[in-house]
Amino acid sequence: MNLQLPDAVQTYFDVSNGGDISRLAACFCADASVTDENRTHQGIAAIEAWQQQARQAFTYQVEPLAATQEDGRLSVTARLLGNFPGSPVLLNHLFLLQDGQIRSLEIAP
Repeated sequence: MNLQLPDAVQTYFDVSNGGDISRLAACFCADASVTDENRTHQGIAAIEAWQQQARQAFTYQVEPLAATQEDGRLSVTARLLGNFPGSPVLLNHLFLLQDGQIRSLEIAP
């Protein structure tokens, strides 16, 4: 499925699928946060480290399937398929955008 996502969100998914991790700095605010698996990663360096750790631990692909906007937040449902326990899984990515960049991202089943 080909969704029309904001540039920052599309860049995030491109990086998640093996793109250049340094591109995260262009799509996240400097003090952004990502919450995944009940852990919060604050700031670009921490977000880059989180992405790098995920790549080292598993091989995976993420496919955005649907997107909705409500109360200033963008919710993207994506299928995550890889060599991790429980694969494949549907995850909800809840983005808060600010000035064209991601202010926060919460990932949950």
